[in-house]
Amino acid sequence: MAHPGAAGPAGVLTARLELRRPAEADADAILRIHRDPLTCEHNPSDMITVRPEAVDRCRRWRAHWQRHGFGYWVVRRRGAERVIGFCGLKLMRLHDAPVLNLFYRLEPAAWGAGLASEAAAAVVEAAPAGRPVIARVRPGNVASARVAVRAGLHRAEHLDTEGADGLDWIFTTASF
Repeated sequence: MAHPGAAGPAGVLTARLELRRPAEADADAILRIHRDPLTCEHNPSDMITVRPEAVDRCRRWRAHWQRHGFGYWVVRRRGAERVIGFCGLKLMRLHDAPVLNLFYRLEPAAWGAGLASEAAAAVVEAAPAGRPVIARVRPGNVASARVAVRAGLHRAEHLDTEGADGLDWIFTTASF
């Protein structure tokens, strides 16, 4: 693993977390976390209910790493084996501009301890240069908005857009 707060080929270490690249075996954790109605309450289109969907999602995450050299990390507490969530960046377009979309989703048992903010801040710090980082937050998801701000993003109302589940508020690291 890399030094605290720094990304390396094996992963990222923070004060309390280990972030590592996804492996095929992570499909079960992807299914466990993404089939929980609480984790997808604000983004129901992300919910999955069967293992083949989790295997496909894991394959897509791994392919993004292969193509771009960055992507979504698997999040665990330091020294623990259990996957508690996922956090990372995906290349996408927002208003015809290339951006890095910040994603974070932890199991409900990990909520409320600042772990999502810790993971998101480490991901933003390790983000590849040259493109702004954005977070798409549903208006009612106050906790997600707090994570985005704690990770160093600021609200950019002029970039708000319709997403798969309705209006997305945009938070970003840059002005554009």
